[in-house]
Amino acid sequence: MSKRVIVIGSGINSLCAAVLLSRGGHQVTVFEKNEWLGGNILTKEMDVPGFRHEVFSGFHPLFTSGPFYQELKEALAEQGLNYLNTENTAGVLLPDGRSLVLHDSREKNIAALNGAHSGDGDAYAAAMEAFDRHAELVFGLLSRELWSLSGAGLAAKGVWNLGPDGLMDFLGQALPNARKWLDNTFQSELVHAAIAPWTLHTGLGPDDAAGSLMLRVILASFEQVGMPVPEGGGSRLPEALVRIIEQQGGVCHTNSLVEKIHVTGGSVTGVSVGGTAYPAEIVLANVSPTALYTHLLPEDAVPAETRNQARNYRYGRADMQIMIALDHPPRWPDPLLGRTGMVHVTPGLNGVSQAVNQAVCGLLPTEPTIVVGQHTAIDPSRAPEGKWTIWIQLQELPAYPTGDSKGEIECAGAWTEAIAEAYADRVVDILDRQLTGFRADILERHVISPADLARINPNLVNGDPYCGAASLDQFLFWRPLPDPKGHHTPIKNLYHIGAATHPGPGLNGTSGYLVGKELT
Repeated sequence: MSKRVIVIGSGINSLCAAVLLSRGGHQVTVFEKNEWLGGNILTKEMDVPGFRHEVFSGFHPLFTSGPFYQELKEALAEQGLNYLNTENTAGVLLPDGRSLVLHDSREKNIAALNGAHSGDGDAYAAAMEAFDRHAELVFGLLSRELWSLSGAGLAAKGVWNLGPDGLMDFLGQALPNARKWLDNTFQSELVHAAIAPWTLHTGLGPDDAAGSLMLRVILASFEQVGMPVPEGGGSRLPEALVRIIEQQGGVCHTNSLVEKIHVTGGSVTGVSVGGTAYPAEIVLANVSPTALYTHLLPEDAVPAETRNQARNYRYGRADMQIMIALDHPPRWPDPLLGRTGMVHVTPGLNGVSQAVNQAVCGLLPTEPTIVVGQHTAIDPSRAPEGKWTIWIQLQELPAYPTGDSKGEIECAGAWTEAIAEAYADRVVDILDRQLTGFRADILERHVISPADLARINPNLVNGDPYCGAASLDQFLFWRPLPDPKGHHTPIKNLYHIGAATHPGPGLNGTSGYLVGKELT
């Protein structure tokens, strides 16, 4: 039976859900606050023509390895979505010029790590073989509704197959932080530096619990899907999804901020946009728990305990994005880095840990981990011939900068344009020291501060790109809140999706997929 469905927000989870629901015969309407559809996916030219920059998210390995893409791959291809890839997925460059590149196959990674330090590649092989024994359980938990018969069945099967001793061994491997796993597994400082920064991409740091498990999830994804990007720009993905929705009769509105969710008798009845009420039998809210339970819903519709849990929901470190157009490809000390999708320029494991700790203490880090995304290395159409785009992400920043660890930038507890530009100068200085002529090659630079992120997208609270800390107490069964369960809410037919919900952050579309499948 066809129902009116409203989806709040047009991020990847919203659009994935809307595709499934519209294909299932429902009348779907998407409301988006901004002037573009896609949430944190946006490709655009800035001031210099011919350079197509990724403004927010940059790469799509979690999406192409997720259940939505596996099911809708052909439909997306019919809409012109084509993914390009590279065998050189991730690299690292240390201050002394040493570097290492990871690849899209286990055999290549074994060889690369053994090349960095004899035996480290063999240790990698053993560690990943051990992970393989639990991969079905791990990826199953990250791609299913936990509070469901399917989720319960998977958990029961996993416990049965593992047995008591195997379960304890699994937890013993999964719960330690990344530092412990790296120190116990690899001898080379360079190998530590190549792998440790990936904890940042899960919202964790090297010293946070469960970081060891998430590192192996990422390494396994490299082996499975590499570092894919849509040909022509990330926006090709939401454009393809929107076309499917519209072909099925759905409607996607931009510049439309949902102000309230209406509830009658414990059931959702619609939303208000610009003072106009829009009725619906089902509403999917891709918003933060804070917005959902303390702003959008009527106070008397939310149980007191749920409201208290939402108020106690914690957000993580802040993020800054820098888009750079270069007149010449970066002069990496190893040419292989120039053919690599993403390179971390970092002081190493201890440097990542120090920067995270400084950010948590409210300080601008002395030397950040600079995430250098090179879309042009995978998709030459992103820049004019002989030119280059650089996508920089800085994930070790304080939400409220109260000081600078180097004592060079004046801070007073809030992000300003002056602070953001001064910190971007620090980042460019580091790159200029390690990449000959980098500063001189810059044709344009655009900085998006944590305050800008929060203003542009209300889900990026305080500039947190993951809409909530991904610590163990806000992960799996406890994301976003201990209660209600999964993507259900205390309001009948109101569902909560997005990065704040299971399986958490990352451009994957899985929460939208799970709710969409439940409702079709």
